[in-house]
Amino acid sequence: MRAAAILGLSDVTKIKVQFQRLTGAEWMPALNDAEVAVIFGGDGTVHRHLAELVERKIPLLVVPCGSGNDFARALAIRNLRDAAEAWRRYESDRSALRTIDLGVICETSNSKSSHYFCCVAGVGIDCSISAKANRLPPWLRAHGGYALCASREFIRYAPATMTIGLNGNAGAAAPTILAAVANAPAYGGGMRIAPRAKLDDGKLDLCLVRAMSAFKLFCLFPSVYFGRHLGFREVEYLQTDTVRIQTDLPLDVYADGEYICKTPVDFRVARGVLKVLAPSTLTP
Repeated sequence: MRAAAILGLSDVTKIKVQFQRLTGAEWMPALNDAEVAVIFGGDGTVHRHLAELVERKIPLLVVPCGSGNDFARALAIRNLRDAAEAWRRYESDRSALRTIDLGVICETSNSKSSHYFCCVAGVGIDCSISAKANRLPPWLRAHGGYALCASREFIRYAPATMTIGLNGNAGAAAPTILAAVANAPAYGGGMRIAPRAKLDDGKLDLCLVRAMSAFKLFCLFPSVYFGRHLGFREVEYLQTDTVRIQTDLPLDVYADGEYICKTPVDFRVARGVLKVLAPSTLTP
């Protein structure tokens, strides 16, 4: 089967060779010559190619080689062998093919500028953490870099006044530490910020962390890895079709670990726009 290989920022040459040995993939020089796009990378690499994949309607297979790999995990792909199994099932009877949603970020100041995201977009403390984690060496970023950068932000981050509007309705302003808009359950290398999110339910999951003490934030942080933060009184969680976030001062917006734009910003869901290969049912 013909495939186009898309390589992430780290050295993935050995993994690419191993994948070819397991699958017999025939590499094509360009996407338009391929039946499948194979991304050897993490969430950031997937993010950077979403628009082209949607436009060309080419199925995507992710071989997890990045620092986070949360999108691959949401597709039940945890390693090279899972990816090879999805390839073989697609090649034999197309049973590995799935159609999933993507989130869309629309810059309020520029109606013509929109950006797809696969996992989670956020405004607030996670943007500060992501900016610092992205400057770490790749190895350290892949081995707890996000958590390493988080503790200092817990102490010095000041909640921002955010107005969150849902489905076209105006919201009330409130001091907020984090607004996370999710298409998939996790980000940041396994943080299940939206544990009820599904890639194919036609909805966005919104998790809001309102103002709390630094001590309580320290207590909340480890619980996010297990999706247990929803029990905190300061955490609000719901599903919606659209979200608008406005802030008193422009704040950074990150998605899939990448800087996107500044607030104010709108979010919506693009239903069934991406074809992917997955070895089994999607991770709940």
